[in-house]
Amino acid sequence: MDNAGYKGEPYDENELRKRPINGDVDRSGADGGVVIENTVTLKKTVGLISGTSFIVGTVIGSGIFISPKGVLTETGSVGLSLIVWGLGGMLSLLGSLSYAELGCIIRKSGGEYAYIGVAMGRVLAFLYAWTKIIVLTPSSVAIITLTFAQYFITFFPYCGIPEVPLKVIAATIIVTLTIINCYDTRAGASVQVIFTAAKLIALVIIVIGGLVKLGQGHTATMKTGFDGTVGSASGVALAFYDALWAYDGWNNLNYITEELKNPYVNLPRANIVGVLLVTVLYVLANISYLVVLGTDGLLESDAVAVTWGEEVLGSAGIIMPIFVLCSTFGAANGSLFSGVRTLYSAARDEQFPEILSYVNCRRYTPMPCLIFTAILSLLMLIPGDIGQLIDFFSFAAWLFYALAIVSLFILRLKMKDAHRPIKVFLLLPMIFLACSIYLVIAPIIQDPRIEFLYAAIFMVGGLVFYIPLVHFQLMTGRFDKVTRFLQKLMEVAPSPYVPDFD
Repeated sequence: MDNAGYKGEPYDENELRKRPINGDVDRSGADGGVVIENTVTLKKTVGLISGTSFIVGTVIGSGIFISPKGVLTETGSVGLSLIVWGLGGMLSLLGSLSYAELGCIIRKSGGEYAYIGVAMGRVLAFLYAWTKIIVLTPSSVAIITLTFAQYFITFFPYCGIPEVPLKVIAATIIVTLTIINCYDTRAGASVQVIFTAAKLIALVIIVIGGLVKLGQGHTATMKTGFDGTVGSASGVALAFYDALWAYDGWNNLNYITEELKNPYVNLPRANIVGVLLVTVLYVLANISYLVVLGTDGLLESDAVAVTWGEEVLGSAGIIMPIFVLCSTFGAANGSLFSGVRTLYSAARDEQFPEILSYVNCRRYTPMPCLIFTAILSLLMLIPGDIGQLIDFFSFAAWLFYALAIVSLFILRLKMKDAHRPIKVFLLLPMIFLACSIYLVIAPIIQDPRIEFLYAAIFMVGGLVFYIPLVHFQLMTGRFDKVTRFLQKLMEVAPSPYVPDFD
């Protein structure tokens, strides 16, 4: 389609709103202008290395560096805590294998939104998108950037921890990441690779330091084995809950399937390699912490990696806070990059304003949904503490994981003849489903509070918007002028799903 608006001529509003058929931008027009030949779509810029880095970089946030002591507290012993860390990784691997099958059948970005939508219908898919877009993604980005700010501010002398500088720094990081991802998808992927490499270097240093200490005979802590193991099943269950949350992010690559090169091959490989790599590093890092600090030192430290650095590296331990900054920066980038793809997919299906699914014609980036998510993330910085918000919505994430696994079973029946490059043994997703259901119910039973009800009401409350605006489309066409204005302002165009492989 030849769009005069992109040649410097006046925009034809009716033409601007038309959906093209397929697309690239040809910059070699005879008049030097931009000629739209095909549809503007997100480009496949994520390969195996960058895909694996999205998983590893998002899973490994600040937790393993700051406070990995929840599992040890609940288990009571060194031996059982390490087993829980290992089994937590294996359960995450079961989830990633199941999601690899889903991602190869439903080759759309958006993760759970796409799978639930095909298997169970638009209503449940909307409720998932509503919760993730409005709460889960922006609050996750906000709290990760606040963690970055808390570590960054320790390099400067302050009396206490001033709140305003913290939020200014966090806001600066959010804006910076948004600009990077709006500028170029490759830039966002490169940032992820670079900062994932930095956190891997930090963990390798920690692992090597622990192995050296073991070689020097510091084995007293490890010899305690299972001494002090708790006798209650609930304590072990809570330890698994803490460990599995440390692995959260294993499904991030499924949100960007459409931007993944050779997804039939790279999606399963990246999911498997990423989770296994994180599992090995988590177990070895915890061994190193225990060898160097002992159980008491680990439990008493507020920033385990920093304390470890002071013990092992001496004055060179200053690198540990720097690595924590790199880790949180990379985790925030991964959460933003992948999280906005749910909004992009839902808006493309007309479940949210269509403008949020548009892609920049020059950069091929989902600029509107990135800006929208950044605004919500900035708003999340305003409350005094959003940690509680995430706690009360945490059960929602596991609820939707469970629904995605149920979708896998449904699709086995609905799409029997679909090509499945990977087909997992059904017992594996069943085990993961059982764990997901437990993790939905456990926090409510362990600590029943009214806030869980508020969170549930918020999720179901999405129907207040779905019924009039999506089902009956009462507002369709009423904001066309706003859409056209934003199209011109951001140079964005519709980006329909166009499968390019079978």
